[in-house]
Amino acid sequence: MADEGNEYAEMNTPAYVRKEEVIEGESSHLLSWDEWLREHAAQLLLFARQQSRSPEDAEDILQDALIRLARKEASGEFVGGQEAWLSYVFASIRRLAVDYGRKSDRRQKREDEACASERDEDVYTDPWFSSAAADEELKQFMEMQLRKLPSKFSEVIVLKIWGEQTFQQIAETLEISQNTAASRYRYGIDLLRRALRNKKNQF
Repeated sequence: MADEGNEYAEMNTPAYVRKEEVIEGESSHLLSWDEWLREHAAQLLLFARQQSRSPEDAEDILQDALIRLARKEASGEFVGGQEAWLSYVFASIRRLAVDYGRKSDRRQKREDEACASERDEDVYTDPWFSSAAADEELKQFMEMQLRKLPSKFSEVIVLKIWGEQTFQQIAETLEISQNTAASRYRYGIDLLRRALRNKKNQF
């Protein structure tokens, strides 16, 4: 465990979280920033793992907690001196773990909603998207309306209907979230439906 802590301290501490910026001017009997990390990194990382949902989150949380401490020390805002560092970082890890958990829950909720929208996609699909069901004039009209849409909507519709891609695949292709892909799809479809209703009302 000690070796693991040393490795974390040496390999994962950002350059701006260094002794010179953190404890410059401290009395010489105090540990340097690197020495303090080597002594406490293992126990801090263990605590972060217990508080977080994944090893990756634990490392990010610990890194953020150390950065908070470093910035407070560098700005002169930290109260209590080096003796209070450990307690501060433990408390920061706990608070950050809660924040990370909430963000993860919100992200999961958005992805679940996107998946639910995909399961209900028939609500947003009309027969005129099928070449077998639509006559040539109607197909030409819809293709023209599709070209009029902003590209961020039309590209999602094309990938979803003609490309037969899932929202997850579309999100990866366009480098957007699943929720954004589903939202753009629904909005674009609504615009096309509105154009179709207007055309039908003209007759």
